[in-house]
Amino acid sequence: MSAAALVALAVLPGSAAAEQHRDVMFVGNNWDGTVDLVDAENFDKYQRIDVVPDLEQRKREMTPDERAAMLVIRETAGEGNDQLVDDVWVSPDGRTLYVSRPSLGDVAAFDLDSGEQLWRTEVAGFRSDHMALSPDGSELAVSATTANVVQLLDTEDGSVTGEFPTGDFPHENRYSEDGKTLYNATIGRVIAPDAPALDPLKGKRQLTIVDTETDEVRDVIDFDAGIRPFLVTPDGSTMYAQLSFHHGFIEYDLAEKRITRTVHLPLSEDAEQLRRDEYPLDSAHHGLDANADHTKLCDAGTVSDYAAIVSVPSLTTDAIIPTGDKPYWAAATPDGQYCMLSNSGSDDVSIIDFDGKKEAARIPVGDHPQRIRGFAVPESVLRPQS
Repeated sequence: MSAAALVALAVLPGSAAAEQHRDVMFVGNNWDGTVDLVDAENFDKYQRIDVVPDLEQRKREMTPDERAAMLVIRETAGEGNDQLVDDVWVSPDGRTLYVSRPSLGDVAAFDLDSGEQLWRTEVAGFRSDHMALSPDGSELAVSATTANVVQLLDTEDGSVTGEFPTGDFPHENRYSEDGKTLYNATIGRVIAPDAPALDPLKGKRQLTIVDTETDEVRDVIDFDAGIRPFLVTPDGSTMYAQLSFHHGFIEYDLAEKRITRTVHLPLSEDAEQLRRDEYPLDSAHHGLDANADHTKLCDAGTVSDYAAIVSVPSLTTDAIIPTGDKPYWAAATPDGQYCMLSNSGSDDVSIIDFDGKKEAARIPVGDHPQRIRGFAVPESVLRPQS
């Protein structure tokens, strides 16, 4: 049962029943520096949150090196735009929003009710990227792209409590369901030229597996391609991962350290005409998530403008469903019924029913949406749009 359908049964002394929550999808608009809130059940829109209220102040405070890095990020990763929102997470109580801000090289926390900025922390190097929140909500793992480390932040005040080394350009982070293991995948230097002879310039592309009790690296698995969005099954045995330039994804046995199956998904006519150096940061497909019981996967066909629904364990394709332009993330709603894809080129999100064959809805959002994640939040912090 989704959080939106639950009303807490516990009654605090002298109070009414605990406040009702709703399941809400948080959409980070990378070039806007905003986050849109969309109801995960009826798709109504709530407030838009400005998560760079301090943008001009941050620019004034930058060192010459930081200003130069901001320009490089704008021209290489941002297609001529500042990257102001990469990842978004919400605290377990649904009251605090955490945002990584790549061009500012930091992570910031905001009170969802007031919109007030609570803290900000600069990461190592010059660029912050994907994050993950520990199951207990006490720790944020954030990829510091140019420093080749993942830093661990205390969610209470943003202080850095530890870090561990990664390969080149650390990307997505995921905690195991029990919180005992943290996985980080690196994509390699996606700004380096793409040619077989120049492949060493891409650097180390690897999966780093960390023991969260000690923050020590437990294992490193090397790959010959950048690891894009990935999932690890609840039992920790299998990883499904998209790889740079691949149209589809792989199934990977983590114990045996080998690819067990490769899923090839179709290319659109337009995608067939693209050169590899025209793929957005080496991404053919970028976005992967599962339904509630992990029997279906939703794959974002970034350069082909579709969502693929694939059954597990057969890995057969149920449907190829057209979306908006350049879907760059896929996220299941908290109840696992729908998959939401961020159409970064058309500034909207496509909503796909895992069991359906067509797009259920398309919702306009801000400029260049990327990361989407779903959370249960108190109804009191939501501001319905008129």
